[in-house]
Amino acid sequence: MYQRDELLATVASLYYQLHISQSDIAARLDVSSSTVSRLLKEAHQKGIVEIQIRVPTPRDFELEQSLIKCFGLKDAYVLKTASDQTNENPLGAIGRLAATCIGRVIEGLPPGSSIGVAWGTGVHAAVSALPDHYAQNIDVVQLLGGVGALAIDSPDLARMVAQKLGGRHYDLHAPVLVEYPESREVLMHESAFREAILRARSVDVAITGIGTVQDEASSFLRAGLLSRSDLSKLRSEGIVGEICGRFFNRAGHCNGFEINKRIIGIDLEDLRQIPQSFAIAHGLLKVEAILGALRGRYMKVLATDDRTARALLDLAGAD
Repeated sequence: MYQRDELLATVASLYYQLHISQSDIAARLDVSSSTVSRLLKEAHQKGIVEIQIRVPTPRDFELEQSLIKCFGLKDAYVLKTASDQTNENPLGAIGRLAATCIGRVIEGLPPGSSIGVAWGTGVHAAVSALPDHYAQNIDVVQLLGGVGALAIDSPDLARMVAQKLGGRHYDLHAPVLVEYPESREVLMHESAFREAILRARSVDVAITGIGTVQDEASSFLRAGLLSRSDLSKLRSEGIVGEICGRFFNRAGHCNGFEINKRIIGIDLEDLRQIPQSFAIAHGLLKVEAILGALRGRYMKVLATDDRTARALLDLAGAD
């Protein structure tokens, strides 16, 4: 046994520390390359070789795989939080995780591509972490109307991303919520407005947050667009959240809700058809909203934290 372990340690040291190829190790020990491969595998199994992977931002890869499998996502990024960091806001780290994936996608976009940007703190965290790609010359499009009352508004975020990508930004010159459905219909008859919506529908990548109708975390409430009584009414209708300003229920359905007839921006079916879509959202108050958005398949990639991910999987399993 001792001699066997010495052999395993020798092979592992030559391969991992001195970076000698398996074929050269085989020649040195007068064995086959396949034998060297088996010895390396055995060294792993016996604990003689221990692999440590240091990631810049801690991630829970098991939870990521569970989210991908459960909800049919293309990818997932889950921040691993420490138990002693319960008072720390993880949004910045989640944004950095999302930015790594978004940045890779951006680098692979062909000339003439465009990116759509929504609103919210999650979107701000992700686009703030994006590296500069001035040479890409990628245009950035606003996916929904503006708020005005929030520090993190969709026109500002679109301009921020356009500066990073060396492209133009296209504003959607309208509020996200109008008072009457008829007001939206009037806007729809304007050629400039129709062109802006068509441009938003045709983007190659979408970056969005996920909102809730819970009073404590509602962006619409913070912006003064909806009151607490308005949110209470939405909850009574079965609405749990919104994405790109469009409200949906726990099953991810958005049809039949009057408020969506007053929203200015792309439809959720449009969002579903965008080739690459990223959603950044976390927090236990948003779990039901995130679950509804996942069930509606309004994103291809989700970035969140481990507490939110576990709560999502538990809630999905309980239904």
